[in-house]
Amino acid sequence: MSWTSEAPAQTGADTVAIGVFEGEDAPAGVPTQVGELLESGEARRSRKALALTHAQGKRWLIVGLGERESFTPERARVAAAVARDRAKEISTKVLCWQAPSADRGVVAALVEGTMLADYSFESHKSQPKGKPDADSKPKRLEGLVMSGDGVLEGVVGDAEIVSAAVNEARDLQNRPANDLTPTALAEHARMLGEEIEHLSVETEGRAGIVARSMGAFAAVAQGTDEEPALITLRYEGVGGTSNRIGPAHPLLGFVGKAVTFDSGGISLKPGAKMAEMKFDMSGGAAVISAMAAIARIGLPVRIVAVVGATENLPSGRSVKPGDIVTASNGKTIEVNNTDAEGRLVLADCLCHAIALGAEQVVDLATLTGAVIIALGSTYAGLIANDDAWAAKVTEAGERTGEIVWRLPLHEEYDELVKGKYGDLDNAPEGRKAGTITGATFLSNFVGETPWAHLDIAGSAWDLGRAYVGKGASGYGVRLLVDLARSHAAG
Repeated sequence: MSWTSEAPAQTGADTVAIGVFEGEDAPAGVPTQVGELLESGEARRSRKALALTHAQGKRWLIVGLGERESFTPERARVAAAVARDRAKEISTKVLCWQAPSADRGVVAALVEGTMLADYSFESHKSQPKGKPDADSKPKRLEGLVMSGDGVLEGVVGDAEIVSAAVNEARDLQNRPANDLTPTALAEHARMLGEEIEHLSVETEGRAGIVARSMGAFAAVAQGTDEEPALITLRYEGVGGTSNRIGPAHPLLGFVGKAVTFDSGGISLKPGAKMAEMKFDMSGGAAVISAMAAIARIGLPVRIVAVVGATENLPSGRSVKPGDIVTASNGKTIEVNNTDAEGRLVLADCLCHAIALGAEQVVDLATLTGAVIIALGSTYAGLIANDDAWAAKVTEAGERTGEIVWRLPLHEEYDELVKGKYGDLDNAPEGRKAGTITGATFLSNFVGETPWAHLDIAGSAWDLGRAYVGKGASGYGVRLLVDLARSHAAG
């Protein structure tokens, strides 16, 4: 991955992607064959149109970008993904993008779109016997070069780090539950803490969770033989101390739900598509991978992140519908549906993050199927108790293409989550406002701390965008990194 001011023809790439806008000529310095294809109509300037020619010993891939005025970083990601798919078909090893703009967001988006589209998960596929076929097409790019005016090495480098973090989160998501256990996720986080400077990681098992009076989290974990994990990550910014970063940068809190397999517990889910419940740890994967990216970039922020990892399985030890448990802040909870377990895990994790000093908190969770009914996969649901903090999260989503839609948090919803025998009911009857009542439940564990909840159940997998498609999406990593970056900027 590199940035160069050299012309694409001078790079070592075997394929060059050239973006063209409606109503504009081909960029200066490209081979005449590119202009000829545009004049003939074989190459078009409309969005996602592709044409290919050969010149100067390279393949030249002409990519339609549509109207320049409408060209956004998100459209750049899509254009990059479309180009990467065609480049794969023609066995590209090294791809060079001639940046159509010096806009930092567009350049970063081209890197992201290419790297995310270049992803595949094959860790559990058997390897073919014998030597690989010399004529087989390469599965991944060997290199990506960004060519353009200006000095944007830092932009490209940061985009590479963030994209790699998204793909790392996708690896975690795609791993099956018999491989990615809560212990395995904790070990992954611990290894990141050993590898990355200024990132520290602490993990605790069942005994530690119980000792912290995390009765809600412990209740979910009691049905499985697998050890649960409370994962706490801390990043104090480049140089290490909060004093260096200063009081203008309040301590951020990231919280992630990581149910590595969710059967529903005693309130067992239907068998159809239950295999997808390995993705119920997607919020935790996003938080861990975002923390790694933030530390690798070296953003001047302070963050504490808490991830609650467990399985939710039925057994003779499982929490039962009607049981009452006590969270770490003393609230009692009627567990009237054991498949509403994510909010139980998050309740104690939110309390823990705030107890560790988090002054502004965002949590990510595949919390409700209701958010899919409401918003599909296009938006994640946002519920917040603070307008200014909600605006910051929304703006980060707009900048990264991980867009969110705010739903209301109204005092009338408090009545829906009141318990009959305990303080709270984790699964109110009537199925009203499922996403909102889930967030309303969580609001009981943040007090007055500015807090935003992101329900990513519709966005964490099978997002369907050109640069991620089917399977894990790594949704939330880019948003969290951007949120930290904007926080650092003040």
